[in-house]
Amino acid sequence: MTGEEKDEIMFLGTAGARFVMITQFRSSAGTVLSLNGTNILIDPGPGTLVRFASSKPKLNPAKLHAIVLTHKHLDHSNDVNVMIEAMTKGGFKHRGVLLCPNDALTDEGDAVVLNHYKGLLERIEVLKEGGTYTVGEIMINTPKRHVHGVETYGLNIGLKDEEETKVSFIADTRYFNGLENYYDGKALVLNVVMYQRREGVDHLCVADAKKIIATKRPRVAILTHFGMTMLRNKPWAIAKQLSDETGVAVIAARDGMSFDLDTLG
Repeated sequence: MTGEEKDEIMFLGTAGARFVMITQFRSSAGTVLSLNGTNILIDPGPGTLVRFASSKPKLNPAKLHAIVLTHKHLDHSNDVNVMIEAMTKGGFKHRGVLLCPNDALTDEGDAVVLNHYKGLLERIEVLKEGGTYTVGEIMINTPKRHVHGVETYGLNIGLKDEEETKVSFIADTRYFNGLENYYDGKALVLNVVMYQRREGVDHLCVADAKKIIATKRPRVAILTHFGMTMLRNKPWAIAKQLSDETGVAVIAARDGMSFDLDTLG
């Protein structure tokens, strides 16, 4: 993305839920995964294009190969159209893939991808439970529909010629029995919005994250997508506590943080 090929996850923003997004206590920009020369932007929330332009060194959206929406909520999709335009060099280069749930596209209800921008892409892949998709050297699996207010999927991502999952992203969801069994990445990224569970709120809390991490025991677990209660309780302190309690390396993502996937072995 910056001129040198590197296998990494770049957390452009770590905001979760509406109040952190609208105050911008944390950036609500998306996450970039680079793997074996293929670059994927995941969940481009508000400010993603600005973060691309202001990163040092700058990130070049024309080097993206795909954009993925795990779901259509504003903090995950607001910049999808402008990032499609940037990925396609203003629409003059017909390229790139969009992967998203059907309800982000449909004209019935609140589609977030505008019709004009659909036509700029090389192709669109509609995410489904149990679906498998390829982008360049990357294979993406959406193993299970999540329990959330709109159609939502987590991601297992690896290379086409390898059986192992390099990175798993557990997107927004209420915890449900067996959730952790669907994600087996060496690196496990979890959207942990709440410090404590709140009834009727379809997001993970710290206790949920602990159960998932202790069960799956990835090489590293990375917490992100923080709501206000997480920020008040210091995500870095929560990550250390989870590391101590589970014996797994747990990191709290920061805006602009990169994680080197080569460290996973």
